[in-house]
Amino acid sequence: MTMSSGITPKPVADISLHFLAPKQSVIKDMIMIQLISAMIVGLLILVFRGADMSQTDASIFMMIIFGSGMLLSTIYSRISRI
Repeated sequence: MTMSSGITPKPVADISLHFLAPKQSVIKDMIMIQLISAMIVGLLILVFRGADMSQTDASIFMMIIFGSGMLLSTIYSRISRI
């Protein structure tokens, strides 16, 4: 086993750097997944509980869906330019 100049062996240091410092594409994917899930949850709440909600609550969920869609399209357009 090759040793680095410190206490930690080189393979262990390489693995920990790989897991603790992910690439930017992984971070962008995680953000996109969170935004998609926010849109789906907002839609499901409106579909199944929309009749029981007040107009204020329904408009808040519609704003969440719209805002998530806008952020998602912004992130996707930046990714597609690269």
